[in-house]
Amino acid sequence: MKVAGLFLLAFAVGLLLTLVVRTLARRLGVVATPRKDRWHQSPTALLGGIGIYAAFLVGWLGFAPDGTRLVPVLAGATVLSIIGLVDDFTHLKPFVRLVIQVAVAAVVVYLGVGIRWTGYPLVDELTCIFWLVGITNALNLLDNMDGLAGGIGIISCLFLGITFSLNGQPEMVAVCAVLAGAVTGFLVFNFHPASIFMGDCGSTFLGFMLGGVSLLSDSGRSKNLAVVLLAPVLILLIPIFDTTLVTITRKVSGRPASQGGKDHTSHRLVAMGMSEVRAVVTLYVLAAASGVLALVVRLSGTESLFVLVPGFVVAIVLLGVHLGKVHVYEDKELPAQHTLITALTHFGHKRRVFEILLDVVLIAIAYYSAYLLRFETGLPAAQMQIFIRSLPLVIVFQLVSLLFGGVYSGLWRYTGLSELIAVVRASVVGVAASALAVFASNGFAGPSRAVFVLDLLLLVSLVAASRLSFRLLPLALPDTPAVNGDAKPVLIYGAGDGGELLFRELCQNPSAYNYVPIGFIDDDWRKTGRVMHGCRIFRHADLPELIRKRGVREVLVSSSKVPAAKLDHLRSLGVSTKRMSIRFE
Repeated sequence: MKVAGLFLLAFAVGLLLTLVVRTLARRLGVVATPRKDRWHQSPTALLGGIGIYAAFLVGWLGFAPDGTRLVPVLAGATVLSIIGLVDDFTHLKPFVRLVIQVAVAAVVVYLGVGIRWTGYPLVDELTCIFWLVGITNALNLLDNMDGLAGGIGIISCLFLGITFSLNGQPEMVAVCAVLAGAVTGFLVFNFHPASIFMGDCGSTFLGFMLGGVSLLSDSGRSKNLAVVLLAPVLILLIPIFDTTLVTITRKVSGRPASQGGKDHTSHRLVAMGMSEVRAVVTLYVLAAASGVLALVVRLSGTESLFVLVPGFVVAIVLLGVHLGKVHVYEDKELPAQHTLITALTHFGHKRRVFEILLDVVLIAIAYYSAYLLRFETGLPAAQMQIFIRSLPLVIVFQLVSLLFGGVYSGLWRYTGLSELIAVVRASVVGVAASALAVFASNGFAGPSRAVFVLDLLLLVSLVAASRLSFRLLPLALPDTPAVNGDAKPVLIYGAGDGGELLFRELCQNPSAYNYVPIGFIDDDWRKTGRVMHGCRIFRHADLPELIRKRGVREVLVSSSKVPAAKLDHLRSLGVSTKRMSIRFE
């Protein structure tokens, strides 16, 4: 049966079985009740993982081509799914689950599942065990918002299937198609608003299957070590990223890593102003981008590998740092200063160390990329030797130039034109000095002058982009601040510089004011009807209707030029007014 047919079959079976399981779970009262450390707000049926598991078995055992290599992985996933089902009812201790997972993974690896990564059997086996347990728990942790774990699982199946197709493994392509179809049938009922959850029995099954299937790739027999290691990591990067972010932030905050909470990547995106659906779709897009990069790594040569992957990793790290500064813990639960961004950047020396290490990576990426762009048909062996010998010199000269050029004296959040000029100036000096050193060390013969021209352009771009990241990332998010349900809707009087300043203050510090701005009021007819930061600018005459329809009871005045008569008229309509002021004491 063709791949599309297998997918549709598993989808239909998964759809039907999930519907049946949801009905039974509701009748038996097997539901997830709302909890303080969980995201859902209403009782929701559990056991959706049973539908996924059964649909996969029907598709694989009945119609998929021979896949005997999958048997150990499926057996291990079955055991963990049963343990997950028990956990859904009895809530096993975390260490009990971990011990069982390690034991199951060890047995699966003993039965021959794994990739010869390093050439040392013991190291390879321990790495495979760690991989299986890690991915299983990563998918389990990722199951924290409607449709998230299921959608990421489907995307992972897609790119694993493409990889298997490139390897000439049609039986494994069929396995990925069946698994994706079974999960898609479940996702119909799990996407927001979810009417059923997969539970631990589903998330552990899906996680172990994805981790195990990725170890069945034949690419390890013909590709270099870097490709073998990176392809599955990139395909499953989002679960790995989320687990890493949660673990680090909880440890930094003095919380047990196994403790639940609303501090996952998806929760932080919502806290920054995204809707739940948009947060989930954003993670879908990141997972797809990571999967595409995995295919590029699989198809391209090693030369581009050492540029694309480090660059993508740097972007993900910056995203993690940005998300880490989002306040997701309640004040009574945790001091406000305990966030990941604080650990990295609150104290000056820690921030500088992070920035310097980042710039070392960026300098190396820029310099190597310059060689690749200069020698498009392939980097000659002689030029590769020059690059390897000169890289330490380039790093030293350019890093020192950035240091004495004042690049490390600013705050990323407030990077502006003056900081960018400092980056350009320091980069020019650093590249010129490093070029002189490299040419002198090679007897002024051998290195290409064009390499250093390209290096300058790339270095300025990368360093500037890293500094602007904290200003650019919020542009992809709504300007409306995430606030509590009891936040008061307010209007900002004045759609000028003062109004924008006030709006940004409310967005960046929502817990300090508990206001949610729904729009601006301005007396300038040229501004009314337009949109500023996603909020409409209304006329003064629109206020009575806004009071009636939007429940506005307060107006924040951002300008000292608003006449007292206007304020008196606002108060006569039943709203109170507060004027923004900046005082020096």
